[in-house]
Amino acid sequence: MPPHARRTTLATIAREAGVSVATVSKVVNDRSDVAPHTRARVQELLRQHEYLAPVFRYTETARSLTIEVQFNNDLKTYSAEALEGIIEAAAELGVSVVISKVSSPAPHWARDLVSAGRRALIAVTSMYTATHVRELARAGLPLVVLDPLHLPHNRVHSVGATNFAGGLAATEHLLRLGHRRVGYLGGPTMAVCNQARMHGYRAALEAAGAPTPSAYVRHGEFTHRTGLLGAAALLDLDEPPTALFAGNDEIALGIIEAARSRGLRIPEDLSVVGFDDTHLSRMASPPLTTVRQPLREMGGIALRTALRLANNERVESHHIELATELVVRQSTAPPPPEASSTRA
Repeated sequence: MPPHARRTTLATIAREAGVSVATVSKVVNDRSDVAPHTRARVQELLRQHEYLAPVFRYTETARSLTIEVQFNNDLKTYSAEALEGIIEAAAELGVSVVISKVSSPAPHWARDLVSAGRRALIAVTSMYTATHVRELARAGLPLVVLDPLHLPHNRVHSVGATNFAGGLAATEHLLRLGHRRVGYLGGPTMAVCNQARMHGYRAALEAAGAPTPSAYVRHGEFTHRTGLLGAAALLDLDEPPTALFAGNDEIALGIIEAARSRGLRIPEDLSVVGFDDTHLSRMASPPLTTVRQPLREMGGIALRTALRLANNERVESHHIELATELVVRQSTAPPPPEASSTRA
């Protein structure tokens, strides 16, 4: 394992000391607002772990920076985990973060953000238009989009994951189990991440020579309701799928509920694979096989990229993709001996 993979983080020290990451950051930065006994405990752990603070040329500047994190929709499990990564990275670097929800930016919103002291903007699953991007550029406010719903302008920096590879891995897993009737239930048709996951699904089926009926592919929103309604329609087909690949974990849980309402067992009668590997996947019954999207890591990279842009540093790539990974749990199994018995 390379040395950088073993570097102790502030989160590690915080867990062992039983304090917040922000408290550890205050000790590292020699802030005075920490109780003496807490400071001594944290300093001892820092010494034991031989903690080395990240090299950052703009330490003093960073402490004065405030970065805005905006959400265009409800704060769900997916976005909450990405936000944890942003907050942890901000605490480690001593940067302030302000969180807001904006459904439709008001006129002059970019200039207002600059006037309020913001020095960069991180947008989570953004649907900003070219007009919004131009306004941000005129205001001199750097933008980083985390997991963009639409292909960003070539001047926009973004952080995402290998969605195509994730869709491919999920479908190949079901094919290896023996499934040939595999459906896909995804999010909005125009969402880039949804398209990539669906294309990965289709590529795996085509490579295996498995059928891909158009009726087996349905789209909606990345919500539990989409899983409920979409799965109901798929399971009512004359030849229903024996396995379903969901565009995210929330859709997957909706599928599981729809199957149970029809008396179907997971995974004996229907296999289900999700996408994201949020807390929901581990709390599902049975625990959900899913594609892990490294949400916390993506949030941390988005924060660091925004910080570099705010400090006029050069960022090598406009788009960064982190690798996905299939996590196999108990929601997938070989298809039933008589697939026709899965029909509702």
